[in-house]
Amino acid sequence: MKWDNERCDHTTIRLAKPVNLAVPSAMSGLYPANLSVDAVSFAAGQPNERYFPTVAMKRAIDQALNPGGQHLFQYHDVLRNPELRAQLAARIARTGGVSATQDNVVLTVGGQQGLEVIAKTVLNPGDDVIVEGPGYFGALGAFDLCEPPYHTVPLQADGVDLEQLEATLKQYPETKLFYTVPDYQNPTGVTMSVAKRQRLVALANQYDFVILEHSPYRDLGYPRAPLPIIKHFDTQGPVVFLSSFSKMLVPGLRVGWLVADGDLLAGIQKMLLASNLGAASVVQESLANYMKENDLDAHMVELKNHYHEQHDAMIAAIQKYVPDAVTVTHPTGGFYYWVTLPQGIDTTAILANIAAPQAHVTYIPSANFYPQHDVHNGLRLSYSGVTPAQIDAGMCRLGQVLETAIKRAQPVPEA
Repeated sequence: MKWDNERCDHTTIRLAKPVNLAVPSAMSGLYPANLSVDAVSFAAGQPNERYFPTVAMKRAIDQALNPGGQHLFQYHDVLRNPELRAQLAARIARTGGVSATQDNVVLTVGGQQGLEVIAKTVLNPGDDVIVEGPGYFGALGAFDLCEPPYHTVPLQADGVDLEQLEATLKQYPETKLFYTVPDYQNPTGVTMSVAKRQRLVALANQYDFVILEHSPYRDLGYPRAPLPIIKHFDTQGPVVFLSSFSKMLVPGLRVGWLVADGDLLAGIQKMLLASNLGAASVVQESLANYMKENDLDAHMVELKNHYHEQHDAMIAAIQKYVPDAVTVTHPTGGFYYWVTLPQGIDTTAILANIAAPQAHVTYIPSANFYPQHDVHNGLRLSYSGVTPAQIDAGMCRLGQVLETAIKRAQPVPEA
């Protein structure tokens, strides 16, 4: 039968409120299409493919599928792979200062599923959520499904502004969730101090809210070892720690993991069962094999050396090409720099009309990192997927674009 689209009367589908098609997703329109072949992208915060441990990972996958491995293709309990969970518990105890066991570790399909499952475990529609401003757009996309009223708290050089956070908690005492990326924050690169981590847990105990500590970049600090995680200071169970293998090893395997306790842990496990039904057993077994047969710490040292070179190339290019009227964060790890332009400059419009189509350089505008999309004079630069030569060429073009935009925004002095 041939379907005649021109004659078909389409029924109006009543979609759920959280997927209101009139409201764009926090993750929509991030990466311009149809770019020139010489385009330089500072947009995607993705790891560099050149540094994937492809040979070792293939060996780990082959080992998982050796004779007898066919059982991994069967359904398995959603908690699955006790060996991998035990390995991760031991690692977070050693590097993060948390006395966790495999029973505290939950495996997810990437960090993004972890965000969604935690949000659905904690939030009812209408529950207040506090986020960092700017904050990770992937988390906003996950939280949007729970229809929360958002309250944004600004960042300082050493992490979230705790005075403003407490003022917000007093104003919205029913707040259920605070979301933070404390290590080399996405998108600013800011790292929260140890003192603030400890004080944040005290606030969670006092005001009865959950801290979602999302930290996929904590192993990518260049000059120092990772700080104790926020959950290190958790004695009453309000903190859930979330990370993934995407930045440490490879994102394509889509394995995230979280650490939680008590009722929060039980609720997450129940929600995950409804979401997954079964575990990604082949992938999890392969990662357990990789962890057993390879030195992940040595791989991280090599990875940090590579990214440190790109980090330094980016700051050198920023100092060379970016106008003085622009302010830039000074991260010491992770993937990102955050750029703030004078008020009145719209980086979304600049990207769409000038940077991408004319200068052939891309970034992510600040509007994507705020739940109300109401801050327009900033942008995120990611250096992880580009070479030092590409960084220099791209920042040269972008610097010219920004300088022109600033000059046009400045009022002409009267004669």
